[in-house]
Amino acid sequence: MRPDILSPLFAETDSIDGVGPKLKKPLDKLGLTRLRDLAYHLPERFVTRHAVANLDAAGEGEQIVVALTPVEHRASGTGRGPYRVLAQDEAGNICAITYFGRASYTAKKQLPVGEKRWVAGRLDRYGDMLQIVHPDHVADHSGALAGKLTEPVYRLAEGLTQPRVAGMVAQALEAAPELPEWIEPGLLAREKWPSWRDALVLAHKGEDQAARDRLAYDELFANSLALMLVRAANKRRKGQPLQGDGSLRDRLALPYQLTGAQRRSIDEITGNMAQESPMLRLLQGDVGSGKTVVALEAMLAAVEAGAQAALLAPTEILARQHFETLRDLAKSTGVEIALLTGRDKGRARESILMGLVDGSIQIIVGTHAIFQDTVNYRNLGLVVIDEQHRFGVSQRLLLTQKGKRTPHTLSMTATPIPRTLTLAQYGEMEVSRLDEMPPGRQPIDTRVISAERIADVVDGVERHLASGQQAYWVCPMVRENENEDMAAAEARYAALKHRFGNDVVLVHGQLSPELKDAGMARFAAGEAKLLVATTVIEVGVDVPNATLMVIEQAERFGLAQLHQLRGRVGRGSEKSTCLLLRGGELSETGRARLALMRETQDGFLLAEEDLRLRGGGELLGTRQSGDTPFTIATLEQITRMLQMANDDARLLVERDAALESARGQAARVLLYLLERDWGVTLLRGG
Repeated sequence: MRPDILSPLFAETDSIDGVGPKLKKPLDKLGLTRLRDLAYHLPERFVTRHAVANLDAAGEGEQIVVALTPVEHRASGTGRGPYRVLAQDEAGNICAITYFGRASYTAKKQLPVGEKRWVAGRLDRYGDMLQIVHPDHVADHSGALAGKLTEPVYRLAEGLTQPRVAGMVAQALEAAPELPEWIEPGLLAREKWPSWRDALVLAHKGEDQAARDRLAYDELFANSLALMLVRAANKRRKGQPLQGDGSLRDRLALPYQLTGAQRRSIDEITGNMAQESPMLRLLQGDVGSGKTVVALEAMLAAVEAGAQAALLAPTEILARQHFETLRDLAKSTGVEIALLTGRDKGRARESILMGLVDGSIQIIVGTHAIFQDTVNYRNLGLVVIDEQHRFGVSQRLLLTQKGKRTPHTLSMTATPIPRTLTLAQYGEMEVSRLDEMPPGRQPIDTRVISAERIADVVDGVERHLASGQQAYWVCPMVRENENEDMAAAEARYAALKHRFGNDVVLVHGQLSPELKDAGMARFAAGEAKLLVATTVIEVGVDVPNATLMVIEQAERFGLAQLHQLRGRVGRGSEKSTCLLLRGGELSETGRARLALMRETQDGFLLAEEDLRLRGGGELLGTRQSGDTPFTIATLEQITRMLQMANDDARLLVERDAALESARGQAARVLLYLLERDWGVTLLRGG
């Protein structure tokens, strides 16, 4: 139960003065639904202004505060152009204060002719004239702008302004209580960090590294602590030791030899399953490294020991794909494998449910449907979760409630994640890595091509489709944004459909699940030859006949994401190609990324390089970083402080497993504050 001391922070934003339904909508769009969210809505950057006596003392492009006296108002002749107020500084220099849109009323009110005003904004030049476009502040005395020389810049949504957000943040900070200290006193003193509340206030006032570090550390520490509480609770649970005799696994007739990494991972997993303590293990494997076979070996070991196994996939298409693959691989074993999704109804569904209860179905594959209340098992001993990052820790905990005793859990991810971020996301799990590829797998021919040659690329796609093979075309966004020069999937789909007709299908994340699944199913069945998509296919269906991947504006993607997209091809016996279309202006980082993509297909190496190239200061993008759980800590802070936070959390759990000491109670407050309370609920007494 959330501590009462946090109640003010979890009040809804419409409890703030001046926030009604009109403002609530853009706030909700930004995820700012409570005062806590506003308090943690940290500035993206700060504007630092320079107070100048006159315009001669300022440079173009500089943020300034200057005293100006309006001498003339000029409206455009059409009424649609800019509204300009010509104003003079103390040295006689003329500057245009320019407004666009319906701003003439504001200009007339704020800037009356002949009356001196202090104006804050960016000084630029239009033709021969200096100008300030849409000033940030206009005041009738200098003292009113004394506190505006350094000002935060917040991320906005349509309907919000910087002053309005700053005002709401100030109210949220005012409501923030003093909280008990959860950081170890020696660490707090050594790092010279402020208290939690002071750090929050300072982080909104200016570039305060100590304050930012303290808030980032709180997040890292809370995450590590919650994950360790999960691991500790798991060790306390009674599972069932599953010691298979090898009788089913010996009958597997695989068409290839297992790699050393696969054999090592199988030994680690079956070794865990033989223990009474329920297994919590993550299997990391690059695209094509053979995770499915490892999972099958684990499931057969469970069946050999008299238990059932369940494989959970995030989408129906992936579930069907896994079902067919497992059924083909295991047909020589005689094991009964079934598929259950939300689409199954009537007698077919009843038959599957009966088979799970009486134990005649030994392995079940499906979506969330396999864990609904109406689904019961005779003896569920192993749960395999595919695409682990699609499911949060709290969801994983729910999945383990179906067995008579806590089942073993094997999670899988095809996203290569740097070791630092693996610790951040999966700290409660032991990790097995498939870090070598099966023999005979052909490398993907990766080429970088200028977007100016797009007509040649389309011609190449035509030849490719004419040969009977399929292709993907990936764009960075769904539709054009007037402020962005970016490729959009809908526009590209329209152009390619005009060329290739009904052979083209479109899939993106804004489609309904039914339409998205239908489009993917058409492509998987070979009814459509070209799939135009956004990164929704980053982890998706296995179509061996798809041997060409085109990624438009590839420089806009991270390395890990490019690698995942490239991994959609090269899944059959035919030679595959990946074309990276680049824009005209490449940054050094963009150039380095694309060069690395040409040079290597080692996903783990690319993930580490991606982390290094993106570097400090850039907020962690969830899709490109294994869906990490952090919103405050930057990459640089994660790299620098995560191990320290992890060690600190481990020490606290070892000394005070129930979090009952003064510091333990404070840590409970932190877990609720940062919404890691799934860690607290595992403690006896919650």
